[in-house]
Amino acid sequence: MATDRLMRLFTDETRVRAFAAVALGAETSEEVARAAGLSAKDAALALLKLREQGVVTAGDGGELRVAHEVFREAARVERSQEVPENPGSRDERTLQTFVREGRLVRLPAQWTRKKLVLQYIAEHAFEPGVEYPERAVNEKLQGWCEDGDVDHVTLRRYLVDLHHLERSKGIYRRAA
Repeated sequence: MATDRLMRLFTDETRVRAFAAVALGAETSEEVARAAGLSAKDAALALLKLREQGVVTAGDGGELRVAHEVFREAARVERSQEVPENPGSRDERTLQTFVREGRLVRLPAQWTRKKLVLQYIAEHAFEPGVEYPERAVNEKLQGWCEDGDVDHVTLRRYLVDLHHLERSKGIYRRAA
């Protein structure tokens, strides 16, 4: 699991509280709810997400445990991917800041950087000249927006407004 994905997992307070309860010894969903001050439903949903991402596991007897190896592996991968002394051009550094693992972390506030990131997404998500129905465009952009700060509708609007995508009668096409 990538470090930024791991960090996004813990941006939700409910998941943090549920994780903390497990880390402090809660072994069942009921114990997590009680220790974290969550409703049974909220605790169950938080634990589901934590288990899906592999940071909480169930032991042989079904008791909940923190999967410490996930954090060790994320730290190891992060160290191996550290930016070298000469990280490349300004555009490459901008893209590394705002796009990670095929996901848009957030849109830059500075307009020139925002245009660069949007152009990058258009070039990597859509083939030139291919026609895409709106549903396909939404699906592609949702992949870029997963767990990020920007929704696919906003991203689609920017791509159309900046002419990275052309829209006509519900059909989208990337200009050649």
